[in-house]
Amino acid sequence: MTTAFSPCPNRNWRNLYRAAILETNQSALPQRVSEAEEAVIGRGREIFYDHGTLEEKDALEDALYALRAFRSAWQHTEAA
Repeated sequence: MTTAFSPCPNRNWRNLYRAAILETNQSALPQRVSEAEEAVIGRGREIFYDHGTLEEKDALEDALYALRAFRSAWQHTEAA
C-alpha cells in the first residue's frame, strides 16, 4: 500500500513553526500554532514513509513539543 502526501505545506514546516512562535498578534496566534502543528505532524508522517534524516526527525519532535508547550502557556495566560 502506497500513501501519497502533498509535499508543499509540510516541507515548509520550519517557516510555519517560526511564524507561530514569533507571532505577536494574540488573535492570530491560535491559527498560526494550528497551522504549524499540522505541518509538523504531516512532515513527520512523510518522513516516516520516506526515511527522513535523524536530524529532521529530532527537529520535528522538538518543534511539536515547543508548539504544544507554547499553546498551553498562552491558553493558561488567557484563562487567568
